[in-house]
This record gives sequence, C-alpha cells and structure tokens, in this order.
Amino acid sequence: MEEEQQIIQKRKYYWGNTPNEEDYYRLHNIKATASIFKSPRGLSLFTRSWLPLTPPRGIICMVHGYGNDISWTFQSTAIFLAGAGFSCFALDMEGHGRSEGLKAFVPDVNAVVDDYIAFFTSIVDSTDENNRNIPKFLFGESMGGAICLLIQFTRPDFFDGAILIAPMCKISDKVRPKWPIPEILMFISKFAPTLAIVPTADLVDKSVKVPAKRIIGTMNPVRYTGKPRLGTVTELLRVTDYLNRRLSDVKIPFIVLHGDADVVTDPAVSEELYEKAKSEDKSMKIYVGMMHSLLFGETDENVEIVRGDILAWLNDRC
Repeated sequence: MEEEQQIIQKRKYYWGNTPNEEDYYRLHNIKATASIFKSPRGLSLFTRSWLPLTPPRGIICMVHGYGNDISWTFQSTAIFLAGAGFSCFALDMEGHGRSEGLKAFVPDVNAVVDDYIAFFTSIVDSTDENNRNIPKFLFGESMGGAICLLIQFTRPDFFDGAILIAPMCKISDKVRPKWPIPEILMFISKFAPTLAIVPTADLVDKSVKVPAKRIIGTMNPVRYTGKPRLGTVTELLRVTDYLNRRLSDVKIPFIVLHGDADVVTDPAVSEELYEKAKSEDKSMKIYVGMMHSLLFGETDENVEIVRGDILAWLNDRC
C-alpha cells in the first residue's frame, strides 16, 4: 500500500520528481534539446532531440502513437537509444502533446505524414556534414508505425530501415466498434468530425500490463483523456484499410515487433506484413504474452528483451 501511494504521488516526470530533466539526461550520458518546428502548413509543432555525447552511429526519426506524445514515457526509448550511440529526433504530431491543434484530432493523416517528412528532412539537412552519410532509420509505435510506412511510400529511398512497434496496419477487432456503430459514426463524422463520442475502452488499460505503470501512464500532464473524435477514428479506419491493401508494396528494410496478447493493434497483421512485404531485409519478433505497450507497459525484464532485440537489429546495420 505504501509503495502504491508513492507511485500515485503527483509526478513532474515519468521517472518521478527528481532529478530534473537536464540532470536525468546527464545521468544517462546524453544531451537533449526541445524546440518548435513550423510545418509547411504553418502549424507550430513541439520537437525534441536526444543525442549521444560521442559521434552518432545513426539517426533515428521517431513517431509516437495516437493519444501519446514525446515528453512522457515515449522518451524512455529515445534516451536508451541515444545512450547506445544514436541521435534521436521526434515531434508531437498535430493535436498531440505540446503541438498546435485540437487535442487528439487528426483529420488528415496524409498532412501529418508531410509534416514528418519536412521535419525529418530538415534534421538531416542541418546535421553536421560528417554525419549525413550515417544510416537513417524510422521508428514508429502503433499509429506511428503506420505513419512510418506511409513515409516510406512517399520517400522510398530516404531511410535505410524502419523499426515498427505494434504498427497500426489494422485496428484490432477487439477495440473496433461493432457493426453498425462504425457506419453510423462515419455518417455523423461528415457533419461533426470533432465530436469526441466514439465508444472505446481506455487505451492505457488495454495497452499496459503492469498496474503501477498504468498509473504512471495516466499521470502524463498533456495526455488526452477524452473519447476518440469522430474525424480521427474515420481517418484511422481509412488509413489502416489503405495500408492493409498495400503491405506487399513495402520495400524498406524493417523489423516489426508485436506482442501476441495485443488487443489494440492486430499481431496477425504484423505477421502478414512480414510475409507480404517485398523487403529483402526483414525481421519479425512476436512476444508471447506481451501487450501493446512493449517498451514501457511490460515488466522491466520484458522491456529489456524488446530493447535488446531493437539494438541488436541496429547493431547489425551500423
């Protein structure tokens, strides 16, 4: 009970209240920055970087998932990768975290893809000339994995590989509203796309296995806690249906990692991606008993297993 009360305390950071952010980065032997990126369509998007103290082995361009952001638990992975020698960059997508836009409203995923391409291109162009020829990788969690695949369709030769964590190539039938609700909601969304009325279970409960970590996840000060918005849901249904039809067009080297107990995105579709993709270099890891949040929500031991598989894949290519 005492331990649980300590967890429930108000946290300034996902790791607790001390040390402060800059000291925490120093403890992990990295440096970090935060800034605002003005997208081609004029949106102010919040960005972060996590950088090794030594010359980087590679660049990792990271995309978070729906309802998430880059300043809470997501950055634990970036800190780990920066500590392993990789320069990591990410932004809060439209309507998420500290970026401009109505909370959790993503009416046009294609526009979000353009935002990411512009940001990642600017990062590479502004990188020290000695580092421009080092490998560049995409990294995406859940909806971020779907966005990574859309990015590689648009810029097929720009990145050297992709790390796809439980990618949302299809929304699981276990969280997708049952017929005829989707048809009704799609009709209503034409007239009121920002309405937050889509019935669904809390994704933290569906994603995070460890109860103490569920509490930490819900403490995120910029976390969206409302129901999904109609326009966002219909757009995600459109995009996932589109991706599901184009799995055989994927050519980028990739590793896809998925828990077989995931009820948010479908691990069977990750297996289908692995089978159908034309990529000559492709790998897959399916983890027995693991849920959607592989890199935070699992036990520490399981998180280390997933991190180790990602790092081993990167080490073989850098």
